[in-house]
Amino acid sequence: MEYDPNSLQNGRQLMPPEGNAPPDASSSIADLPTQPTWAVTKPSATRPGVIQVSQQVTQPQQSTQPMSQEERARQKPVIVVRDLTKTYLIGNKTLVPALRGVSLEVYPGEFVAVLGPSGSGKSTFMNLIGCLDRPTSGEYWLAGKLVSKLSSDELASIRNQLIGFVFQGFNLLSRATAIKNVALPMIYAGVPSAERDRRAARMLALVGLGGRLHHKPSELSGGQQQRVAIARALVNGPSLLLADEPTGNLDSRTSIEIMAVLQALNDQGLTIVLVTHDLKIADYARRQVSFLDGKLVRDEPVLKRRVAQDEWSALVAQTAEGNGQNKGGTQ
Repeated sequence: MEYDPNSLQNGRQLMPPEGNAPPDASSSIADLPTQPTWAVTKPSATRPGVIQVSQQVTQPQQSTQPMSQEERARQKPVIVVRDLTKTYLIGNKTLVPALRGVSLEVYPGEFVAVLGPSGSGKSTFMNLIGCLDRPTSGEYWLAGKLVSKLSSDELASIRNQLIGFVFQGFNLLSRATAIKNVALPMIYAGVPSAERDRRAARMLALVGLGGRLHHKPSELSGGQQQRVAIARALVNGPSLLLADEPTGNLDSRTSIEIMAVLQALNDQGLTIVLVTHDLKIADYARRQVSFLDGKLVRDEPVLKRRVAQDEWSALVAQTAEGNGQNKGGTQ
């Protein structure tokens, strides 16, 4: 199933809203056809919420099974990398090869985890497929476009239109509010001011931060900041979401929350490439590729995939049980 942002009209609701207020009924994005309509809200401190999935969907959900060879043959890949190399010049004489002839294809709706130790080339690979750098040689095709030969201005346009980025450090503007941070990519896309604010507010509502529009990053938790970053990554309706260590600055509980968001997006067909050094986080993906010494050394499906929604439900049950025992002990 190929990701079609225009078809995602009723999406997912992963967690109930903060406090006791019902979900915001105005959060429909029927008039924002480029955006998926799921929502994540952080549960209250005293009662973690049960992850809920809307019964109204506008397209079938992705299978939890890895994509078969037959399915791949019927689709055009989002990413095609052919004999990609990257060599850095250190000083005036020393050549350091970071990537050595990497070839890879990523298909619509895949969730690929990129693994490898420090110096393996995984970060260089992420920079290249994110159009943040150019390869020394080889070809890179993104959504049918040969981007490895484009100019800097053309690469900037591709980044804005086709790629959404989520980083470990959130990369939010510290003096800007959540709504202004989310609206930033639309400035570069030439979206009028009023439309930027409307779409940014709607997207923040959809990730459960409708009550935090005017909060600055310092006034938000780590999980909330990452959800602002996810909203920003999605606001222009990208073909590809690149997540670079998205849970690296989060505790284990909040990491499950963020991975539930990413899995829900992938379930609706969004193609995701996630770079991580954490094997446990990589197990949320559908496919894993490993780098070593600049080479791709492993590429295989995840046969026992972790499901963040199930893990969150288990945490909810444990917390509810603990609260029940505490109340019983005080009576």
